[in-house]
Amino acid sequence: MKQFNWKMASLLLTGIGISRLGDFIYLIAINLIVYEMTGSAAAVAGLWIIGPITSVLTNSWSGGMIDRKNKKSIMIWTDLARALGVALIPLLGNISFIYAVLFLISIARALFMPASATYITKLVPIESRKRFNSINSLVTSGAFIMGPAIAGGLFLIGTIETAIYLNAASFVFSAVIIWLLPDMDKDLKQALIKTSAYETLRDDWKQVIAFGRRETFIISAYGSFLIFGLFSLAMDSQEVVFIQDVVGLTEADYSFLVSISGIGFAFGALFITMVSKMLSIKQLMGMGMLLVAAGYLIYALADSFIMVVIGFTVLGIFNAFSSAGYQTFYQNNVPVEIMGRMTSVIGVIQSFAQIILLFGIGVLGDLFPLRYTIVILAGLNLMLSLYICWQLLKPGKQQYFSETTSA
Repeated sequence: MKQFNWKMASLLLTGIGISRLGDFIYLIAINLIVYEMTGSAAAVAGLWIIGPITSVLTNSWSGGMIDRKNKKSIMIWTDLARALGVALIPLLGNISFIYAVLFLISIARALFMPASATYITKLVPIESRKRFNSINSLVTSGAFIMGPAIAGGLFLIGTIETAIYLNAASFVFSAVIIWLLPDMDKDLKQALIKTSAYETLRDDWKQVIAFGRRETFIISAYGSFLIFGLFSLAMDSQEVVFIQDVVGLTEADYSFLVSISGIGFAFGALFITMVSKMLSIKQLMGMGMLLVAAGYLIYALADSFIMVVIGFTVLGIFNAFSSAGYQTFYQNNVPVEIMGRMTSVIGVIQSFAQIILLFGIGVLGDLFPLRYTIVILAGLNLMLSLYICWQLLKPGKQQYFSETTSA
C-alpha cells in the first residue's frame, strides 16, 4: 500500500484554513457594507437568499461538468474568480451592482465546493480520510472562532474595505496552494459529447437516481443527516430571537454562547484527531448525531443561562463527531466518478428545502410561540438520530463502514 503524503494534505488544509478564515471576515464585512449603504435590514437579509438561489440554478447542471473536467483547474479558476469579485465590491457604489457581483461569486462557490469534495476524495486514501476530515473540522472551527475576532480588530485599526481586500487575498493564496498540489485527473478520459446539453443533463440525473435506487442504505443514512442539518439550520436561524426573547438573555450572552459552541466544536475535532483510530465511522455517526440532538433539546427546553451553555457545549462538541463521520461515510461510499453529480443534485434539493423551511419557520414564529417551534424541531432531530442509530445497528451493513478497502 502506498504511503499517504501528509505533507500534501497539510498544504491543502492550509489553503482551506486561510480561505475559510477570509470567508468569515468577509461575511461580517459584506453585511456591514450593505447595511451602511442601505440602512435596510431587508437588504441584509437578501444576502442570505443569494446562496440557496444560486445553488438551485447552478447545481442542477454543474455536477456533470465537474466530473468530466479537471477538478484542480476548476478549483484554481473559481478561487481566482472569487478573488476578483470580492476585490470589486468596495469599488461599487450601487447596491444592485453589489448583488450582481455577489451572485457571480456564489456561482463560483457553487462550482468550487463539489469540485473540492471530489478532489479531496481522490487525494486522500480511504484509510486516512477519517483523520483528514477531523483535522479539516478543526481547521473550520478555528476559522469560525478567529475570523470574527480578526474582523473586529481590522475594523478598529482599519476599514471595512481592508477586511474585504484581505478576503480577496485569501482566495488568491488558496489558488496558489491548489496549484502546488498534485493533479489527480491526469488520466481523466474525455466523455463522449452528446447531441444536446439537455441530453447530457438528463443522463447525469438518471445516473444519480439509479445510484440512489441501487444504494438505498447510503441514501437513507446520508439523507437523514441532511434533513437533520436542515432542522438544525431552521433552529439556528431563530437563535438570537429565542435566546433574547424566550430565555431572556442579553446580546452579550448570545455572543458568548456562540463562542462556546465554536470552542466546543474545536475541542471535539481535536479529540477526534488524536483518537481517530479508536473511533469507528459508525460511532462517529451514531453517537455524534444522537448527542447533537440531545444538545439541541437541552437548548430548546432551557430557561436559564446555564442550561443554554450546557446545550451549546454538547452540540458544539458532538457536531464535530457527526460531521467527520458523515463526511467520511459519503467519501467512502459514493463512487468518485459520479461524486460531482451526486453532490450537485443533493445541493439542489437541499437549497430548495432550505428556502422553504426558513420561510416556514419565520411564518410559524409569528403564528405560534417560538418555544413550541424550537421544541418540535429539536424533537424531530432526536427522532432522526434514534432512527440512524437503529439503522447503524442493523446486521449486514459492515461493508459501508470499511476503512481499508475502497467502496
